[in-house]
Amino acid sequence: MDPSLLRERELFKKRALSTPAVEKRPAPSSDSSSSKKKKAKVEQSGSSGSKQSTDHSNGSFNLKALSGGSGYKFGVLAKIVNYMKTRHQRGDTHPLTLEEILDETQHLDIGLKQKQWLMSEALVNNPKIEVVDGKYAFKPKYNLKDKKALLRLLDKHDQRGLGGILLEDIEEGLPNAQKAIKALGDQIIFVNRPDKKKILFYNDKSCQFTVDE
Repeated sequence: MDPSLLRERELFKKRALSTPAVEKRPAPSSDSSSSKKKKAKVEQSGSSGSKQSTDHSNGSFNLKALSGGSGYKFGVLAKIVNYMKTRHQRGDTHPLTLEEILDETQHLDIGLKQKQWLMSEALVNNPKIEVVDGKYAFKPKYNLKDKKALLRLLDKHDQRGLGGILLEDIEEGLPNAQKAIKALGDQIIFVNRPDKKKILFYNDKSCQFTVDE
């Protein structure tokens, strides 16, 4: 072979050996990348779901159940106080035992702990309930028996300069209040407050006189 050709072949081999070869990797298909992303999302959602269930089992669920039980207790108490107020307004002012109250409010099925709570804390500490010989009665702001007692109370307030009394406070403590108020006629005066609540005043007729303009 021609010596020049042999030289050129040798030079070509040297160049080939000195030049690094770069191998091109095939680009990942869109299907495989999307499947990887989906797998990652599934794993992430699974872990968050397990975390949520753990949170519910550890704290949130128990707290909700606890608040529900507490709400039931206070719901029973509110119903009892409202019932005692209603029967007092009807004229049934004699005290009742806890069993009688639970029977009349249809709460005989409550648990022993709730009964104990009502007897030792809830009813004895309620400002609208008083304990009389181990029984319970409604305790209004003004305990009035009839229309004469109401008139005396309004007269006393007027003489002491205390003004009038809220109608709702009178209705709370006076059985058949509307009937008694109607029977008193012009001996009392109604005044409406800006918040639309009515106040009763004693109508002192001795103070009625004509003043010259």
